[in-house]
Amino acid sequence: MAVKITWLGHASFKIEGEEGLTIYLDPWKIKAKDEADLIFISHSHYDHLSPDDVNRIQGKATTILVPTDGVGKLRGEVRAVKPGDSLSLKGINVRAVPAYNLNKPYHPKENGWVGYFFEVETISIYHAGDTDFVPEMNDLKPSVALLPIGGTYTMDVENALAAVEAIKPRMIIPMHFGDIVGTLNDAKRFAEKCPVEVRILGKGESISVK
Repeated sequence: MAVKITWLGHASFKIEGEEGLTIYLDPWKIKAKDEADLIFISHSHYDHLSPDDVNRIQGKATTILVPTDGVGKLRGEVRAVKPGDSLSLKGINVRAVPAYNLNKPYHPKENGWVGYFFEVETISIYHAGDTDFVPEMNDLKPSVALLPIGGTYTMDVENALAAVEAIKPRMIIPMHFGDIVGTLNDAKRFAEKCPVEVRILGKGESISVK
């Protein structure tokens, strides 16, 4: 079975399974109304936790996962997560993976912010969140890794290339470029050097992964 992955810009993605499950990751600058089954938010910075954008895609049955410090900013069925948590939601298993900076002040480890590792119809997906290359990435082995490569607040190209060796994904979709920090040229430079298949998506562009 196939999973459709759409990059919505920055760190925002829409994931759709053939059986109808719809997941949004860090929704930001969402242009159209929709109804998500699940919304995963990595941390509470405005470009990742945007209540207005969540409202555009939130239905009565939508479940939202968000680190503890973001719970009070959202309404509806909201569940707090912390690094290391594992949950089963609407037929899929989800694990919260630590996401933090090592030598930058922007995403301290003590904040308890996360990335997400989950599986949709046999396709495993890792959304790294805003992070440097950290030890907790070792041997995740997802089908698809959604990795920040823009630098400043997250991994830059070289740091992301080192992370690839540890994560061991089958495919990578670069993110966290083209808005605020990072450029398309950064993504292209990453793709040229990466030993794993890289798919650079334009905003709103989708791929089908089997």
